[in-house]
Amino acid sequence: MKSRDLLSLRIDELSNIMEEFDEKSFRAVQIFQWIHQKNVDQIDEMMNLPKDLREKLKRNFEWNKLKLEQKAVSNIDKTTKYLFALKDNNIIESVLMHYTYGNTACISSQVGCRMGCAFCASTLDGLIRNLTAGEMLEQIYQIQKDSNEKVSNIVIMGSGEPLDNLDNILLFIELINHPKGQNIGQRHITLSTCGLVDKMYELASKKLQITLAVSLHAPNDTIREKMMPIAKKYSIEEILEACHHYIEMTNRRITFEYALIDHVNDRIEHARELGERLKGMLCHVNLIPMNPVKESSLKESTSSSVKDFQDTLQSYGIQTTVRRKLGSDIDAACGQLRRRYLEKK
Repeated sequence: MKSRDLLSLRIDELSNIMEEFDEKSFRAVQIFQWIHQKNVDQIDEMMNLPKDLREKLKRNFEWNKLKLEQKAVSNIDKTTKYLFALKDNNIIESVLMHYTYGNTACISSQVGCRMGCAFCASTLDGLIRNLTAGEMLEQIYQIQKDSNEKVSNIVIMGSGEPLDNLDNILLFIELINHPKGQNIGQRHITLSTCGLVDKMYELASKKLQITLAVSLHAPNDTIREKMMPIAKKYSIEEILEACHHYIEMTNRRITFEYALIDHVNDRIEHARELGERLKGMLCHVNLIPMNPVKESSLKESTSSSVKDFQDTLQSYGIQTTVRRKLGSDIDAACGQLRRRYLEKK
């Protein structure tokens, strides 16, 4: 039993354990609240539990706390980038971003990534392993403790492909949404995917109220295949069919992420082609001026190209915004700070 992660347990699972321990069932709720609502750092801080129960928990369960390895705070906008060390000494990263509507935490779902996208630093060293639900929750909890600020929105857009770790993602959403925990509403959670079509259908069947963000980044398969290896398995047409199904099942608007890369996917003709594909769909396009990656020759689009692209999409009746660039002075883009840290090591 020692290998079980206490942070990843549901209340009903804790109740079963209390029964095994010959303890009252209400102790399960107390333990859950200590972990997920009060965010204690160790079992001995659960002061309303009998000492012998605390000892049983310590003997039988892992307490996988993340260690803050490094932190960088932007002088421009106070965006904060965190590097956390896991129990096995792997490194993950998270970001705290400040908006007028509340604080947003961007968390990782895997150590590394196997998707191989050309514009992303997270994937350069491949996938090492999936994160548990507890390790994803702990990113939120540690950020709140360090910043002394409440996180009200979560984007699962850090290192990793979330749908490549779907079971743990679903458990994470269930636990972070729980009224006896952080109680962060599903509509305040965004999950990003590069387009794992089979998993998109599986996610749609759950009928969650989260926002699905699809990393499209190209108007056609020819361009997409040059940037994203997953495009060789799933065509844009197949991805859009899965998106239509997701909308039908959840009545939730899809967000399309589109990183604008100079002279690759940012021309007016690309915007028109994308507009033709998406017009009439319940969707929103989030244009992202690409963060340069040292190991890549790709360059970010000019501000005039970004504006022309946005105007063209909007002429098709598609709601389009340009993502505000945050933390540019601290390697805040996905995978960058972790990459620099590992290089120094």
